[in-house]
Amino acid sequence: MAPPRGFAYQEFEARTARAQAAMARRGVEGVLLTSEAEIRYFSGFHTLFWQSPTRPWFLYLPASGKPIAIIPEIGAALMRRGWLKDIRTWAAPCPKDDGISLLVDLLAPLAARGATLGLMMGHETHLHMPLADYQRLLEALPGLKLADVTGEVQALRWVKSPAEIAKIAHICGIAGQAFAQADALFHEGQPLDEAFAAFRIACLKLGADDVPYLVGGAAQGGYDDVISPPTAAPLRAGDVLMLDTGATFDGYFCDFDRNFAMARADDASRRAYDVLFAATEAGLDAARPGATCAAVFAAMQRVITRHSPDAGAVGRLGHGLGMQLTEQPSLAGFDTGILQENMVITLEPSLSYGAGRMMVHEENIVVQNGAPRLLSPRAPAALPIIGGRAIIGGRS
Repeated sequence: MAPPRGFAYQEFEARTARAQAAMARRGVEGVLLTSEAEIRYFSGFHTLFWQSPTRPWFLYLPASGKPIAIIPEIGAALMRRGWLKDIRTWAAPCPKDDGISLLVDLLAPLAARGATLGLMMGHETHLHMPLADYQRLLEALPGLKLADVTGEVQALRWVKSPAEIAKIAHICGIAGQAFAQADALFHEGQPLDEAFAAFRIACLKLGADDVPYLVGGAAQGGYDDVISPPTAAPLRAGDVLMLDTGATFDGYFCDFDRNFAMARADDASRRAYDVLFAATEAGLDAARPGATCAAVFAAMQRVITRHSPDAGAVGRLGHGLGMQLTEQPSLAGFDTGILQENMVITLEPSLSYGAGRMMVHEENIVVQNGAPRLLSPRAPAALPIIGGRAIIGGRS
């Protein structure tokens, strides 16, 4: 059964309270948010209208009380259905004043007393407004001080609530059911783009809201690229087919892949798969509360380099997951972030082998007290063959 859509207002109240406690510790009197995930996290405002780059959207977190929305009038009706009451709008687009005067009026009291405003300025953030408008805003508020609150906001989003985890688990289950239909979905002679379409349709029929991210590849004995759009090249016996899906339910993503051999698999592909399965097992064993992201990365990388010394270097072997396909933290050697209970992350070991071939394996887990819980159905322990033996699950 699908979990309920949306969240109880208490969820947003708790998120806001935690943010305001972090603001108080930093001496920040307000935070201005401009990007989709953060605005949705604190307001519940969920719309595909973010696909349009025309209009900026703003959410202000005061030191106490509810957030204040400063948004184009076109979004007012949807925003009013949520828990926020103070919603200030303008007729957008208006290039001469796309919400800037409303922001100046809101922030002027902070500027007058030389208070500090928090903005997200760090890694994996962006300013969803014209740079010229941002400069105009600061020029109109000369007394305002600025502070980077990227760490505080991202830390809040690292740890998921039970309701968030239920949504991610549900979409992982849907994608897992679609992958379990591999023998029926994929076949020799099928154009790769049709294979992608068949998988996407299967996810939608099983209850996914959308499949906005679907990448992969297929080639003899392994693929050399995992981000290109699919071509019309037909699947052939001996190909290794990989699909990596980011399907969504109620605004939350899954993000895991599966590898399949068409009719037969060569020894190099089987060995690569075995190494990545073992590396994922090492990641599952290492992903405990209190472990650093770097330690989980190292546990997987040790397995890869022990079995495949020439496996190649990658920046990270996993990441956070939630409202965005990839979130902080990174499972990388540079990330000293500490795993906490109820963090949802991916384990994504990869390696290069043979003549320019590569393989990627990915699972989704939630960190909990003791062993993590797999949200994606565990991949088979050996490289599955389409048209051969059954596609079966491994560790659960």
